[in-house]
Amino acid sequence: MAHNHDHANSNIGTAFFLNLSFSLIEVIGGCLTNSVAILSDALHDLGDSFSLALAWYFQKLSKKKRDSKYSYGYRRFSLLGALINSSVLLIGSIFVISESVRRISSPEAVNAKGMLILAFIGIIINGIAMLRLKKGHSLNERTVSLHLLEDVLGWVAVLIASTVMLFVNIPVLDPLLSLGIACYILFNIYKNIRDTMRVILQGTPENIDGDEIERALLSIDGIESVHDLHLWTMDGEFNISSSHIVVDAVGDDRIMEIKNMVKQVMKQFNIQHSTVEIERIEEKCEYIESCC
Repeated sequence: MAHNHDHANSNIGTAFFLNLSFSLIEVIGGCLTNSVAILSDALHDLGDSFSLALAWYFQKLSKKKRDSKYSYGYRRFSLLGALINSSVLLIGSIFVISESVRRISSPEAVNAKGMLILAFIGIIINGIAMLRLKKGHSLNERTVSLHLLEDVLGWVAVLIASTVMLFVNIPVLDPLLSLGIACYILFNIYKNIRDTMRVILQGTPENIDGDEIERALLSIDGIESVHDLHLWTMDGEFNISSSHIVVDAVGDDRIMEIKNMVKQVMKQFNIQHSTVEIERIEEKCEYIESCC
């Protein structure tokens, strides 16, 4: 898990430096080509660089171990990076949609050759960064990867539009392609925000079936029933559980054996940390008493 966090932090740092460098290239290229679209994208990328810097910081902070302030550690700080990046993407996509609609009604002439050159550079630089983050597992990495996917698709649209406009003057083509890409990105933003909020609200991890876990626990010899089973995740990767296990009349040595077996079952279901409370049949559970 520590290796995964180091890898994620390195990937986001690489994405930040590549994005910032290309933003400066865009400012120069936008001025030379007289392209408002490229200059507006440069402004968008500078905003991306700021959000990537925050994502990088929060990803690094999430590696800190637990202390008196945060008893579960700092893993959930990476979710702040995911939320900030999703918000920036949302604002950027709305801006792109409004700009595209305006340019569809009032197309503007641009330097197609200059746009073509910048498109190649943009696809290469953003493509390299996106490939670094493609296999990331954290919500923070997935959101940053979505940033870069948006940029790659945007430059693919510029490449197609500028190539066509080298032969046919159809300036409306660029805003039409940008509009389609922005809608696609908005759909992915929705999914990312939904997944992030599920973690923050301590929802059961999507890839873990609570009923299946309960059935597996009840198959253990000596366990009579299971209640107060809670499943949640810290950051979408590190999963936690707590449970009350009711056992029949067994000795203390058997109780320890059952507890270890319960924890082994939890590990099989990709739960890294589990808290198990053993209760005998005659005991009254405080949780049940308080709920009834």
